[in-house]
Amino acid sequence: MQFLDFEEPLEALYDQLEKIKQVGEKGEVDLSTTIKELENKIKNKRKEIYSNLTGWQKVQLSRHPERPYTLYYINQMCKKFVELHGDRYFGDDKAIVGGLGTLDGQTVMILGHQKGVNTKMRQYRNFGMANPEGYRKALRLMKMAEKFNYPVVCLIDTPGAYPGIEAEERGQAEAIARNLLEMAQLKVPIVCVVIGEGASGGAIGIGLGDKIAMLENTWYSVISPESCSSILWRSWDYKEQAAEALKLTAEHMHGFGIVDDIIKEPLGGAHGAPEEMAKILKRYIKKAIAELKEMSVEERIEKRIQKYSEIGQYDTIDLETTTK
Repeated sequence: MQFLDFEEPLEALYDQLEKIKQVGEKGEVDLSTTIKELENKIKNKRKEIYSNLTGWQKVQLSRHPERPYTLYYINQMCKKFVELHGDRYFGDDKAIVGGLGTLDGQTVMILGHQKGVNTKMRQYRNFGMANPEGYRKALRLMKMAEKFNYPVVCLIDTPGAYPGIEAEERGQAEAIARNLLEMAQLKVPIVCVVIGEGASGGAIGIGLGDKIAMLENTWYSVISPESCSSILWRSWDYKEQAAEALKLTAEHMHGFGIVDDIIKEPLGGAHGAPEEMAKILKRYIKKAIAELKEMSVEERIEKRIQKYSEIGQYDTIDLETTTK
């Protein structure tokens, strides 16, 4: 188990618990009462820590190396899954995975960013940063889902679209913009969930839908706290202040009307109980799809477009008054 810096009190308690268990096993001593008391203490300390997390701490949780990624959720939620590859233009981007799966008998097209579970796989998956062919593959799968009338599920977890020159040469901005245009008009239900990091165009490239949700300890923003800090303060040292200023947590996004729902995570984060988290996510997706299927295609598309048209705030200025 890996602990983050703000979890140091928990790490110390877990160390104590492990030592007591070892003493009990080696000395054949009944320490069950002491173990139970320490487990309760850990539970209470965990509640205390996680009841008041800062924006930066939630960013840290969203990046936890043991946090479940897209393929884990797919394998846990879908009894059958057939991965589909390639964009039919350039190649197969490993940073975005997708294919047909079944959710308790309901066939869905499920896709999302995949970061990789170890150093070698992270390099293979380009750390979840998709190239244009990744977004074009996602669009190809969504159009296939539309053809066969399958709902689309998008799982978002990326530090951003790949910013390399080769990605720009192959039309990174156009690929993301095309996805937004097509997803706005897609005739089938679209459910999008931020399961980790939701950074910039890399996230929104598969993030336009009828139902948008975020797991409790995730973030969604036009820029990462580190990049914001480097631009405003010329240093990464102010990333914590940047995280607060960006208002990037699930609570902020829900308050702004950008996401519809916040999905609660097990106490301690999704990485602490990944199987339970997968069950919670599956229940949410199934419920969202059932609600959306009750609408007609025209009603669904109209509500989808209206939802995005209403995001944001603005004021009008009387030019004649201001120029006098």
